[in-house]
Amino acid sequence: MKILILCTGNSCRSQMAEGFLRSFDRGLEVFSAGTRPEKEVNPHAVAVMKEAGIDISGNRPEPVEKYLGQPFDHVVTVCDGARASCPAFSGKVGQRHHIGFEDPADARGPVDEVLQVYRNTRNQIRLQFLDWYNKIIA
Repeated sequence: MKILILCTGNSCRSQMAEGFLRSFDRGLEVFSAGTRPEKEVNPHAVAVMKEAGIDISGNRPEPVEKYLGQPFDHVVTVCDGARASCPAFSGKVGQRHHIGFEDPADARGPVDEVLQVYRNTRNQIRLQFLDWYNKIIA
């Protein structure tokens, strides 16, 4: 089972979703990419995923072009920007899905308040992707 998760920057939501899917099922081939990838994975995303026992610190944002032409069983967009600009895949795509989340990178304020926004997004991603995994994949 090969899954691609798309977001705009591939620095936060898609990285979290990739981490959770890998933790749910080690047999899955899970990749994530961005339509306009950032230079690095968001450090707040790394921190809150570490709190959940998942290490994404070694991940790097990837451009979606890297995966064009490859076959995927599922392509999942996690932000409206990626959904709108999702490129046409020339390879086989079994199913397309959209599971959208607000961007925690928009949060402003003291670091403890910002981290709480990231935790809330992390928890939403975990719950919604676990539900998606149980209904669609498992």
